Amino acid sequence: MMKKLFLWILLLAGFGVPFLPTLAQTSAAASYPNKPVRLIVPYPPGGQYDVYARILGAKLSDVWHQRVVVENRVGANGIVGTNFVAKSAPDGYTIMMGGIGPHGINPSLYSKLPYDVLRDFTPVIHVGSAPNVLVVNPTVAAYSVRELISLAKSKPRQLSFSSAGSGSSQHLSGEMFKMVAGVDMMHVPYKGGAPGALAVVGGEVTLMFASMSDVVMQVRAGKLRALAVTSAQRIPALPDTPTMIEAGVPDFVVNAWFGVFAPAGTPGEIIKKLNQDIESLLQMPDIAERLSMGGSSVIVGGTPAQFGEFIRAEIEKWSKVVNASGAKVD
Repeated sequence: MMKKLFLWILLLAGFGVPFLPTLAQTSAAASYPNKPVRLIVPYPPGGQYDVYARILGAKLSDVWHQRVVVENRVGANGIVGTNFVAKSAPDGYTIMMGGIGPHGINPSLYSKLPYDVLRDFTPVIHVGSAPNVLVVNPTVAAYSVRELISLAKSKPRQLSFSSAGSGSSQHLSGEMFKMVAGVDMMHVPYKGGAPGALAVVGGEVTLMFASMSDVVMQVRAGKLRALAVTSAQRIPALPDTPTMIEAGVPDFVVNAWFGVFAPAGTPGEIIKKLNQDIESLLQMPDIAERLSMGGSSVIVGGTPAQFGEFIRAEIEKWSKVVNASGAKVD
């Protein structure tokens, strides 16, 4: 009996202790969430990051019977809110709606970031993506992308493009266009996509690679002329507008994208629950319709692993654009 007892003690000492963290994690995941969850948005209210967060947060509150509090932590091109989440406890109670800016472009645009996208975050789910649309003021003598390129080549540095700010997807779309089309234009950053779009309407700048939500009404009203969308296929919101590829610019595909992230070290079972619960919401017709914003966005979904692979590819893609264009913000 003493020999058997001794063997059991050895087994528990050798194998039982390593299982304790796993058991604790499983227990935490089983009761998750049992208190309010903070969903951080690193940009101001009203933008697509914020809209996505509030739609999903409200529905998750209903599903979980726990409050999901959307909190806008704004500053430094998304860095303030993103860094806050990176430094938060990895327990699933602080998550964020991240995307192309803080997790795709910023790693190359800034020489020093207080966070590392691949080290400090765990991808949860790729929620959606939205192309930009190339718009010009109606007075501009260009009715196609080819005509715009010819105009820009005939007037070096005389054409200008606005953006939602240095480092935004609109800015980098413009830089990418300059590279592939071989044109030289001036970048004029604004404090948000809506002001940048209004600058094109008012004739302050020539053109913009704008977020669809910022310009679709002006396009339909004739206040802006849409020349192309930056997606691989045409979109329902502007079915008569060609893609950049159709318009003669090969391989020009730029999609702003949005997804949920948690701090690195968050238990796998909690990540799995977050992914499955949000994936279920994305399958609901009413939620999908609201997130698609009238056919201007595409719902994605998928596994954390798939999202992680996508993020790595985006970081590599924008690193090439930033390095080639010389765009830097510090």
